[in-house]
Amino acid sequence: MGGVTYTGETRVGGPADTRALDELTISKLAVGPMDNNAYLLRCRRSGEAVLIDAANEADRIFDLVGENGLARVVTTHRHGDHWQALAEVVGATGARTVAHPADGGELPVSVDEPVEHGARIPVGESELSVIHLRGHTPGSIALRYDEPGGRTHLFTGDSLFPGGVGRTGSPEDFRSLLGDVEERVFADLGDDTWVYPGHGKDTTLGAERPHLGEWRERGW
Repeated sequence: MGGVTYTGETRVGGPADTRALDELTISKLAVGPMDNNAYLLRCRRSGEAVLIDAANEADRIFDLVGENGLARVVTTHRHGDHWQALAEVVGATGARTVAHPADGGELPVSVDEPVEHGARIPVGESELSVIHLRGHTPGSIALRYDEPGGRTHLFTGDSLFPGGVGRTGSPEDFRSLLGDVEERVFADLGDDTWVYPGHGKDTTLGAERPHLGEWRERGW
């Protein structure tokens, strides 16, 4: 497996950090005033690409996509800092839009492919599976890629970060989000699962698992 030099440490205005797996390349780009992460996944067999969160700075995203085109843009949730470049990227590339229907109505473009929990999103000859994580927003989703013979890669939007789950607006929403993260992520995936969040540095489930009780106790 490739990607031994990947760190996931990027900065706004700096280059993308790219991880080369056997079947897929993952490029992480930090964009915009809120230091959002945009992720470009490209199938190494077919060349087809999917972007996760056209968050900002369309020109830099276009540079990342290059001349090989873009098949889909998946938006992890409806908060505006995650879709500032969505309309421009979709308009220029013709990419199809993907989001959960509970959040899709608040995006600036129509959703071509609404996805629910358990749905599959093709990336050429590979695929992502959708994990619905309710709490940060009603339609927040994570995207899971299972590397053949290797680890799982999980793109979590604003639902899971190093040090805790994403921000919630009420105790009920927090319980919902932490419950989904525990049941649909930690209970199902191994410690070597690599987590790619919507802002900031990456982590692994193994690094975060010992702290689940602390998160529940503190309530955020």
